[in-house]
Amino acid sequence: MKNLNLINSRKEKGLSQETLARMLGYKGKQSVANWENGHISPPLETALKIARILEQDMFFLFGSLVQDSHTLNKEKVI
Repeated sequence: MKNLNLINSRKEKGLSQETLARMLGYKGKQSVANWENGHISPPLETALKIARILEQDMFFLFGSLVQDSHTLNKEKVI
């Protein structure tokens, strides 16, 4: 399912997928395209950067879609 909040917020700032990707330190637009198309979710740190760049709340942009693997502290319990 497309992430319309992310797509619209990026466009409102006048940024292309390529430009946003480069601002985040990515070489190409593929990751941004995947986030916008709902194929994958960004890591927490990246989601926070996107929210700052787009001047939006992270939860408005991604809801609970931020990758759990980046938000949970995985400890081995014996």
